[in-house]
Amino acid sequence: MASQTQRVNTGFDSSLDVSKYEAKTQEIARKILSGSDKSSLWAKLSQLKDDLRLDDKLMAWTMENEGLRVQLFRLIDCLPALQSKAEIARHMQEYLASDAVEVPALRALLNFSTDNPNSITAIAAATTLSTAVGTLAKRYICGENLSEAAKSIEKLRRDRFAFTMDLLGEAVISEVEAGEYLNRYIAMMEDLSGKAKAWGLIDQIDKADGEELKRVQVSVKLSAFYSQFDPLDPVKTTEKVSEPARILLRKAQILGCGIHFDMEQYEFKSLTLQILKQVLMEPEFRDRTDVGITLQGYLRDSEQDLRDLVEWAKLRGKPVTVRLVKGAYWDRETIRSYQQGWALPVFSDKVSTDANYERLIQILLENHQYLYAAIGSHNARSLAKAIAIVQTLNIPSRAFETQCLYGMGDKFAKAIADMGYRVRVYCPFGDLIPGMSYLIRRLLENTANSSFLRISGEGVDVSKLIAAPVMTERDANYNGSPALNIFDGFVNSSDRDYAINDKRETAQTALQQVRRQLGKTYLPIINGQAVQTDNYVESVNPANSSQVVGKIGLASIEQAEAAVQVAKNAFASWKKLSAKERGDILRKAADIMEEKREELVAWICWEVAKPIREGDGEVSEAIDFCRYYAKEMERLESGVQRNLPGEDNTYIYQPRGVVVVISPWNFPFAIALGMSVGAIAAGNTVILKPAEQSSVIGAKIAEVLQAAGLPTGVFTYLPAKGSTVGSHLVKHPDVHLIAFTGSQQVGCQIVTEASILRPKQKHMKRVIAEMGGKNGIIIDESADLDQAVVGVMNSAFGFAGQKCSACSRAIVLAPVYDNFLERLVEATRSLKVGEAHLPDTKFSAVIDGAAQQNILNYIAKGKETAKLAFEGEVPNHGFYVPPTIFSDVDPDSAIAQEEIFGPVLAVIKAQSFDEALAIANGTDFALTGGLYSRTPSHIERAYREFEVGNLYINRGITGALVDRHPFGGFKLSGIGSKAGGRDYLLQFLEPRSITENTQRQGFAPLDGIE
Repeated sequence: MASQTQRVNTGFDSSLDVSKYEAKTQEIARKILSGSDKSSLWAKLSQLKDDLRLDDKLMAWTMENEGLRVQLFRLIDCLPALQSKAEIARHMQEYLASDAVEVPALRALLNFSTDNPNSITAIAAATTLSTAVGTLAKRYICGENLSEAAKSIEKLRRDRFAFTMDLLGEAVISEVEAGEYLNRYIAMMEDLSGKAKAWGLIDQIDKADGEELKRVQVSVKLSAFYSQFDPLDPVKTTEKVSEPARILLRKAQILGCGIHFDMEQYEFKSLTLQILKQVLMEPEFRDRTDVGITLQGYLRDSEQDLRDLVEWAKLRGKPVTVRLVKGAYWDRETIRSYQQGWALPVFSDKVSTDANYERLIQILLENHQYLYAAIGSHNARSLAKAIAIVQTLNIPSRAFETQCLYGMGDKFAKAIADMGYRVRVYCPFGDLIPGMSYLIRRLLENTANSSFLRISGEGVDVSKLIAAPVMTERDANYNGSPALNIFDGFVNSSDRDYAINDKRETAQTALQQVRRQLGKTYLPIINGQAVQTDNYVESVNPANSSQVVGKIGLASIEQAEAAVQVAKNAFASWKKLSAKERGDILRKAADIMEEKREELVAWICWEVAKPIREGDGEVSEAIDFCRYYAKEMERLESGVQRNLPGEDNTYIYQPRGVVVVISPWNFPFAIALGMSVGAIAAGNTVILKPAEQSSVIGAKIAEVLQAAGLPTGVFTYLPAKGSTVGSHLVKHPDVHLIAFTGSQQVGCQIVTEASILRPKQKHMKRVIAEMGGKNGIIIDESADLDQAVVGVMNSAFGFAGQKCSACSRAIVLAPVYDNFLERLVEATRSLKVGEAHLPDTKFSAVIDGAAQQNILNYIAKGKETAKLAFEGEVPNHGFYVPPTIFSDVDPDSAIAQEEIFGPVLAVIKAQSFDEALAIANGTDFALTGGLYSRTPSHIERAYREFEVGNLYINRGITGALVDRHPFGGFKLSGIGSKAGGRDYLLQFLEPRSITENTQRQGFAPLDGIE
């Protein structure tokens, strides 16, 4: 866990005197506030006057009612996706007509029957809401098209405001969309530069220190130039992103436009800065001063980034603009860090961000000869600090401007413009659907309790309002510790954060080190010793079948007999150890896996062609299994007491005996180890027969458990043929339990064989069998298609679709079917197919030639019964199968009903949500399923009616985490409790109930009787 602390830099330069401008800052802040409009929107809203328009009233109500705030903004989020007034009316009732959002004034708006959303009153209510939201949007979005936007910016210029234009909808999910993004920016620059020729010169915003400034400026997101932008692959990402950036810079120079590069999520930050520094140091662009870079003040490492930029600018010799913002993704960054168990990249408290922001202002302005400053804030105090430094240091006007968002901070912007400073307004424009996420961020910011704009409009004492922000103790003392989610004493292991450079380098080094170890021989390990075998099989890299990963010695039936006897003998002593003693060994194994993480990921990558990031997640899961099952067995060991005077009743568990684990190749490390350590934690002994295709990884499990100190005989590594030795173990009378993950055919055969009572067998065998799925994701008409397309694609084609949890059916409602399919095809076309060890690979080979041929046979069937929507290109070496999408699929056809276990997706059209649920439930399997929807009633119905063991709503359906997402299904998907869940270990235990009469001649202790 400690390795993740490198994600943030928490140090500050203590030599920076942040107080020397304080008196002037206070003076200017008062001037800004006194010069601003006292009749601001926030003052109006705080009064809740009856004559306010509905859009104002909605904002006012959200300031008073947190429940309404959440529900209203969720409703607004999905509003553009709703295609009729009836749908809007229905969603209004679902989101707003609840006790949690009780606002009496809303009753009139919601006064219509849910049974008839087409009624006159329902349509009127929907129209009223749509109009109000449209009015709200127009406050923050300067136009839905260039014509509207041009009118808005021309008005801004008349009011002496410069502008920068941002095109909404930068979340690209395919290379087609990335290309369209670039082309739309070029078209926007051409249009605006043409219009700019008719604009008169305004000295305050168009000139600085005798230099005429670019009247047109656009702001772009670097990540929108490449749909596969990924810090794990900095080389290809840099290559793919740099060229569009160059094209835009060249076009801007011809047209006379300025270019500013925005910043988005933290994981992209370092690579974005690296790419921009590299491009802007190229001879063609090195002299350009009409370019800008953004830094976010809520990031803990922003000060170091700024100081690095100063040093870079000194080398470059020409300034660029640095736009300082506080940041718009605080919630996302915080939530993601908690989910991943990573260090928090952002400050925890708003006041700490404000304090850090002022430090950045000071550093930037005190280096004005190297970098130009654009101070983007709606906080009068922050703006005053900047102006105080400008006045004190007599900073040239070219080196300083303030910025605000369109529709926000207007009163402060006007006050600063009146002082003679250049103010630039950030103007987003575009369609409402891609703009809705932007609008929601603005509404959240405006209505937050910590919003300066809100506070300043509520009559707070000025001296408090403009007091110097002081970083909170928890932020000042933050040491980079991960954000931990602890449930009942258990914490999930964190995946590697490949946005950190040394994590990427360590992973690549491990891949090469392991590559040099390929080709060794791995023998069965019985009673702690490797044993020679008569037969061997080669394990090869599926992505390059000429590459031998290892030579595997296959155990004989005689050796299997010896293994069972060793396990039986070891059981006698192993079962006597306490749960803590056994658990300590498993916790040691977990620690070893953390230390060897990169090496283990590399073995997974080479032997089964699993891409690096997915292999890393598998190692995390294996670590979690060790720690979680160790903890759970300690909980179970205490048993339950039900004692009465004269009678003690004890409910306890005992281990079963010898457990045979038959593991699959698709999760060769996590599933094999998870089933094994579950049995071991419970006090059983284990014989692991790994899949032949992944037996080298099985040997690595043996190495880890041996290094952790597991006693000889408790775990046996027994690679062997499933049809002979595997079958023999299933039938063996001394085997108590078989834990299996694999195909339905083999699973059913094991269940049948295990049910037969063999000679000398004194117990009934238990079988745990996870046997696959035919998993569907429903996408309804209210779904966020940006999320749905990516979620379906990743769930269907991650690890070439070779997951029992993979999505093999996308069930899409008719209103969004065509749009979804078109975007899905282009997104899938953009995936890089190649060898798994390459950092840009998103999709690699299937496991072997037999699997390849089986999947190709299904593709051939699909071509006969459905429409081929997409079939990708693949390398001609290894066992590759093209990512394949079929549309217009019959729900009863083979490709929609049978488990294919490969990169084949059936897209099925449904006319209603009822039909979609029926299709989703219309298979013999019930493992995983998903729903993308923003309709509360659909989500609620999915909870009740979607027949799957693991249901995922508004996210992908793969990647279950131990304890948080216990994994397993029902129907023909398997038998047994969920792996990684509270009842999983019970399968490896026999319950016992013991009753003791404690009376002696009628006498017994009377404890508990008063």
